Amino acid sequence: MDFQDNEPEAVVTQRSIDGTLGILKTCLRSNTVKKVVYTSSITAVFFNKIKNVEIMDESYWSDVDYIRSEVKSNLSSYAITKTLTEKAVLEFSAQHGLDLVSIIPPMVLGPFICPKMHVPVHTALSPILGSRKNNNLLLNLAMVHMDDLARAFIFLLEHPEAKGRYNCSSDTVTAPKIVEILSTNHPEFPIVDTLEGIEGVKLPGLSSKKLLDLGFRFKYGVEDIYDGIIKSCKEKGFL
Repeated sequence: MDFQDNEPEAVVTQRSIDGTLGILKTCLRSNTVKKVVYTSSITAVFFNKIKNVEIMDESYWSDVDYIRSEVKSNLSSYAITKTLTEKAVLEFSAQHGLDLVSIIPPMVLGPFICPKMHVPVHTALSPILGSRKNNNLLLNLAMVHMDDLARAFIFLLEHPEAKGRYNCSSDTVTAPKIVEILSTNHPEFPIVDTLEGIEGVKLPGLSSKKLLDLGFRFKYGVEDIYDGIIKSCKEKGFL
């Protein structure tokens, strides 16, 4: 995905839709694929005109026209692409009788194997790194442990009654709570930014009630997520 908007939004979006539908057409032609789990994003949910909502379920969609006119963020093109691609995927699967569910993760965190500190980790650790880039997201941060997300993929793939969209968010935490967890559980890393005075829109959380009602259970909480982040950062020499 092009987070820097180096290409026109329409080009990126059409490429995403064409590529994803191409995969689904191949699944249909194979006659062996029984079910597909598509990965969407929280950005396909919360960018809209609706105000004063603390938590959003699967009925909420991002408004593409609203994003284009009102949202000034490097996530704008990404959000439009994810929104329109998910809608195209759900429409295609309904038209062709393809058993498909869409999973909607928030910020995915925890231990990681990539060689660089990627943006979500950098944002999550801003109280000890001192960076304020994207830390407005910490006003109200929906998150999920990467292992729980992987388990949810398998769960939805195997569950015969799974249909439609599923939010997959274990927790929503505020900036003060993040500072408290880091200072209490990892005191070896001093807090250099208490995150006071952060400006920006407080984003809603994601309701995972539909997923939980189907029988899924999260194994990891916020403290587990941060323990995994810190452990990986230590191992890679980032901290």
